[in-house]
Amino acid sequence: MSGVELYAPRRARHRRTWTAAALALVLVFAIAGQALGVLPAVMAGFIDLKGGARDWPQVVYLLIVGFGAAALVTFAWVWLFERRGLREIGFNSRGAVRFLRGYGVGLAFLCVVVGIIAAIGGYTVEGPGALGTAAAGAALVPILALMAGFIIQGSTEEILFRGWLMQVIASRHGIWLALILNSVVFSLMHAGNIEPSRELWLGLANIVLFGVFISLYALREGSLWGVCGWHAAWNWLLGVGFGLEVSGQPLPTSPLVVDLATNAQTPWWLTGAAFGPEASVITTGVLVVGSAVLLLRGRTRDHGVVGLGVRG
Repeated sequence: MSGVELYAPRRARHRRTWTAAALALVLVFAIAGQALGVLPAVMAGFIDLKGGARDWPQVVYLLIVGFGAAALVTFAWVWLFERRGLREIGFNSRGAVRFLRGYGVGLAFLCVVVGIIAAIGGYTVEGPGALGTAAAGAALVPILALMAGFIIQGSTEEILFRGWLMQVIASRHGIWLALILNSVVFSLMHAGNIEPSRELWLGLANIVLFGVFISLYALREGSLWGVCGWHAAWNWLLGVGFGLEVSGQPLPTSPLVVDLATNAQTPWWLTGAAFGPEASVITTGVLVVGSAVLLLRGRTRDHGVVGLGVRG
């Protein structure tokens, strides 16, 4: 099946980016946008490229300004070259409801993964979270700032991959090739997060699965709002709620709920080791089940956009 418009009907004035160009441009948008956003902070001495972001204000800056700039670069291409608006890349109706629902589902998924790993002895408790300390008020400042940062970061990645790239490919080649390609390219963007290792390979495989799951979620709703919420919630609660690595990256702040550490006595493939829970087979199972449920349920029809082509 070809010529599928995922979020809104195509109009005569709209242009479509060629598929090969889109696969390259999605990387250009991500890298160039972040570079443009980070450059002022580097010039001002706020961020050291060699040392990276060592404190939470620097992380928040990178999440909001760096990723936000990448989103703006993508919007500029959609507006100026493709002659389309935000509705065509998934920002259509019922935004607040869909975002909050997706945020809640993302939190629930993460709690299930971490809860199962904890139940089988995969974690040790290093200390209480911010909610259990006397200085909870001060500790909430970076936690809330990081929440805002992850909303921008998670939404930007969804704009790039599920909003723009998947739509461009689907408009020429159909849903399934679009779903697979955007998920694989999205996973490869995380390949340099840690040194090559067993947990990196499993983590990248799980990120492909995540891409498939979140693509099916977007297709079912016919919207990008829900997956922006899901992605933001997962990343935030993973790193800020429990003090665990987000795709191999630790966050320099006290966790909100409880400070967990990986139990070295537990097999790496259960905990994800240095990559965090995203390299756990528990995450694999949860994403497979979630994807199966979405496939069986099909998708809602919205704005006259073509459905998934599965039972619904």
